[in-house]
Amino acid sequence: MAKAVFTTKVGSGYNDLPEVRYHFPRTYLNQVKQTVGDHIVYYEPRRTTEKLSSLGGRQSYFGVARVVNVVEDKVKADHFYALIEDYLDLDRPVPFADSGQHYESTLRKSDGSTNKGAFGRAVRLIPDAEFDRILKAGFAPILGQEMPSRSQRQFEISEPNIPFERPVVEMTIARPFREKSFMYNVRNAYENRCAMTGLRLINGGGRPEVQAAHIQPVAEKGPDSVRNGLALSGTVHWMFDRGLISIGDDYTILVAKDHVPEDALRLLNQSRTLNLPKDMALYPNELYLKFHRDNIFKG
Repeated sequence: MAKAVFTTKVGSGYNDLPEVRYHFPRTYLNQVKQTVGDHIVYYEPRRTTEKLSSLGGRQSYFGVARVVNVVEDKVKADHFYALIEDYLDLDRPVPFADSGQHYESTLRKSDGSTNKGAFGRAVRLIPDAEFDRILKAGFAPILGQEMPSRSQRQFEISEPNIPFERPVVEMTIARPFREKSFMYNVRNAYENRCAMTGLRLINGGGRPEVQAAHIQPVAEKGPDSVRNGLALSGTVHWMFDRGLISIGDDYTILVAKDHVPEDALRLLNQSRTLNLPKDMALYPNELYLKFHRDNIFKG
């Protein structure tokens, strides 16, 4: 088994859904097979489509997941899918380089510049230690630590008396860690505001009252992804989980007829549409919205 970086971008021509599958050509089959049973981290490049003029990508690592299998694409010749489980957004995107230092050593030339040839590879195997550093930086907000710049850190494995630290990737499997990270990311994406009422309530201790709701429940294999999440106030969260309200593909709020009292309806946005994140990449995904309408909604 081996860890790796998978590069993915919107509009790339590949049939990617990072929480579920990663689409790739035969070129990378050997490397991807080595990751089965192990974890990968996703990277979004600067270009968001095949066009050289299309910029705006985060140039950052943004999520971690586990590869469970590799299957052949039955439609597109010489292409395959890596099947994904246990996806989790990083709590903040991690740039590929910090203070001139690269998280992936293979991306750095001896003169300190970026190795564009290595960077051009969509699948890159990565040592465990470098993988762990990316996760430590990405989960720093909920690990309760701010990461110093790489120029302030020493990474030599020969340094004596280094205490053992549990690899962060092991923590990402634990349900309490995942719930804390999911809540942090969803609240942040929606700026602590309920997506269906617009309410933004902060308690006396400065903590937001809005809750993080899964659209496709975890019990039904829904991922801990912001795209499978909504920031909802307590009452609306309760109604959503019980299928009294749902969401259309156009982000309209759907209400189950004769199931919701008028007093509760008045809580919802007058426009009957969601308040959405500023970042379109974090909008609720149609796959999870459809699951909720088909399997939970009583409308």
